[in-house]
Amino acid sequence: MEILTNPVIEAIIKRRSIRHYIRKNVDKSIIDILLKSAMYAPSARNQQPWHFIVIDQEELFKRIMKVHPYSSMLSEAAVAILVCGDEKLELSKGYWPVDCSAATQNILLASHSLGLGAVWLGVYPRKERMDGIREIFRLPDHIHPLSLVSIGYPDEEKGIPKRYKEDRVRWNRWI
Repeated sequence: MEILTNPVIEAIIKRRSIRHYIRKNVDKSIIDILLKSAMYAPSARNQQPWHFIVIDQEELFKRIMKVHPYSSMLSEAAVAILVCGDEKLELSKGYWPVDCSAATQNILLASHSLGLGAVWLGVYPRKERMDGIREIFRLPDHIHPLSLVSIGYPDEEKGIPKRYKEDRVRWNRWI
């Protein structure tokens, strides 16, 4: 595929959800790069209404696995990043989920580009997940958990699926 010679396009197309990791710590300097990448995501009116909690304690992973039904990969993860939106930082009300989603995607792409595996665990809009995460991390009322990114060195490889669907593209109008 010729487009894969562009490193950005290659990262977008080759990145996969990785749920199995080898036992190896992720250096803090790499985590800092992931966080910096997240903070360079676009946001409505450049308000950047996000906060991040870096998690590397097994006990916290166990607690999360009790409140999030699809988080079993945390038992193998080296680290996870909880992405939260802050209502008090919004200039455009209601955009924190969009802004934090862009930050989450940047974490995923940066992880892939650094040889890490990662997967997006949805928290928002599931009330029971949000409430459980809010309790574990003692989040104030104006802070909302959007996603949790499980990260580690991959212990699985996935190929590139065929996802481009020309029948879902329209030009200038629906019909």
